Amino acid sequence: MALDIIRIVALISGLHFTVGFQSPTLQRHSLRISSLSAANNKDDGFSLDRRSAIATTSAAVLTSLSITNPANAFFPVGAIASSNRPKSASKKSSGNNSNRMIPTWQLDGGVEFPILALNTAGLSTAETLRAIDYAQNEGLTHIDFHPGKERDGVAQFLKDSKVDRDSLFLNTKIRKPAPGTSPEDAAKLARDQIEEDLQVLGVKYVDMLMLRDTPDQKNIQAQWKVLEEALAAGKTRSVGIINYCPSGLETLMETAKVVPALNYIMCHVGMGPDIQGLRTKNEKYGIRTFA
Repeated sequence: MALDIIRIVALISGLHFTVGFQSPTLQRHSLRISSLSAANNKDDGFSLDRRSAIATTSAAVLTSLSITNPANAFFPVGAIASSNRPKSASKKSSGNNSNRMIPTWQLDGGVEFPILALNTAGLSTAETLRAIDYAQNEGLTHIDFHPGKERDGVAQFLKDSKVDRDSLFLNTKIRKPAPGTSPEDAAKLARDQIEEDLQVLGVKYVDMLMLRDTPDQKNIQAQWKVLEEALAAGKTRSVGIINYCPSGLETLMETAKVVPALNYIMCHVGMGPDIQGLRTKNEKYGIRTFA
């Protein structure tokens, strides 16, 4: 019974880290289990923050308990297309547990999407770099980051490490256009960001580009077209959306030529199995729900 409770805490901690949210209770449990503290990590000039601590804790506890398929605790039987890591992830990695298997979904085009991700939301460049090191040591290959400081941390990791680019699943987001932006300008902003991100990262492609929700319907459609262009040009291997409500989905699908691979939303057990019918709406269009 005690072991089951620890497993649940570890799994929920990992899930909450993925969506960029941690409850105070889980923070306390995670920190107790790992005995991590900023004071213990100042010898190298780096102060470990709560997000990095929880990321490391979740991975470490999952490792110690030998949970090879944690997604079964959250997804119905048969919901996971594959329990193998991406084929590219079999290449040599600096991580101590590079052979650990993370469950994946198979997306269009044969893209393997690891369903456990490191979310670097809110981290500095240095913190992002350290968090990726921790994730790699536990076999996590999916790096979910934002443009700016987090992206720069990923770029630094790619530059400094000996990890093959193809062994990582790089997932980033398009910035929201400011209110009042015209569809033409919104499209240009998306194109410019994609080019900038690829240049800064020093890569030819990312594994997923995600489009954020926005109240402007025309901007949704204009920017999604840009993501479709990037997919066709090989600048991304897949495309998805973030925080889209049912009406936002309908707006996007009115003009979309490519169906989003997934809708990335905040989800926890208190919301029930079908959040305001959103999971059902996603499935209507063949879109996976990722949290």
